[in-house]
Amino acid sequence: MLRRYVTEQPTSQLAVWARRMALFSLAAAFLAVIIVHLDLLEIRPALATVAGALALAVIALLLAFAAFVVIWKDGLKGMGYSLTAIGIGVGLLGYPAYLGINAYKLPWIYDITTDPIDYPRYVALARSRPRDANPVIYAGLATAEQQRNAYPDIEPLEVDAPPQAAYQAALAVITKRKWRIVDPRPPERGSDGRIEAVARSLIMGFRDDVVVRIRADGEGSRIDIRSSSRYGSLDFGSNAARIRALLEDIDAVADAKKPEPVKPPPKKAKGPPAKSTERQSGRR
Repeated sequence: MLRRYVTEQPTSQLAVWARRMALFSLAAAFLAVIIVHLDLLEIRPALATVAGALALAVIALLLAFAAFVVIWKDGLKGMGYSLTAIGIGVGLLGYPAYLGINAYKLPWIYDITTDPIDYPRYVALARSRPRDANPVIYAGLATAEQQRNAYPDIEPLEVDAPPQAAYQAALAVITKRKWRIVDPRPPERGSDGRIEAVARSLIMGFRDDVVVRIRADGEGSRIDIRSSSRYGSLDFGSNAARIRALLEDIDAVADAKKPEPVKPPPKKAKGPPAKSTERQSGRR
């Protein structure tokens, strides 16, 4: 009786190492994000860790494509390993690639405000900012010109509500967004209202500083906002997007809080004069 021996094809070592590198890069990036959100790691080491993870993802992609060639040529196993490495690598590199495209289109500025001339000042946040963070003073007219060209819609918001109602609307919106409010100061005795808060970026959890100023403007109020990144010379449009969304939400809430005008009571309609019930007797 003849026995048939089936020789099992070995697995491509390139594919094995491609998957290992991809999984390691995914774990490194995930841990960096978690540690930053938990405030256990400063921004610069976190960025270095993420950069290293992205470099490993690039190496994993190169190994996976090389494994494709070897598997096709020698008939080895490991196609699933290669596809896993490619999926992880593309997933990790997709968002940075999107940010890179935005960086090419947008100006290299990190501080956005609705009023570049009389910009809202950081007071409490100026004292609590790290020493190696970006300056709290607005960069000047050159930055304002770049902002105007890139984001012409970033302008002050004028509402019909009084300053106190506008302040409450802004405070409600910021509280709903779960930002860390550092210094809320309502408008009192003709002074401006101010809300200083710290926002976090969605993915990495980087801290950005925000200040909202509420100022009386006739019978209504004028609201100015400033949002700036603590680190880096480019914000990838995040600060402008934050101000734009914040203005829209505050406008909606302030409009809802605006007191309705008192309507005068309706005037009673004057009816026709009452007819005399007396009958005039006619002469025969």
